[in-house]
Amino acid sequence: MSREGKPKAMKKHYDFSNGRRGPAIAPVAGKTRVTIYLDDAVLEHFKRRSSREGRGYQTLINGALRAGIGADDAALTPRLLRRIVREELGARVKNFGGGN
Repeated sequence: MSREGKPKAMKKHYDFSNGRRGPAIAPVAGKTRVTIYLDDAVLEHFKRRSSREGRGYQTLINGALRAGIGADDAALTPRLLRRIVREELGARVKNFGGGN
């Protein structure tokens, strides 16, 4: 837009002689860009969490996927913590003869 608030007219010719082919954004090492379809409810859940936590929703989805496959640096979620505590308590009870 121009200073007067009017849209600028398109030029008849543009010079692309110095243009380069390829993505506008350089790829990040260790990451692959993909397109997937997610349920609306899933996407809305992560977008709400994103707003609350101040982290990107794609980062949160990636963390959930990493936790789902058992990746080492996945975030410790309340659900994962509960599972770990149940497993550890169950093992302790068995070791002390309480689990028959």
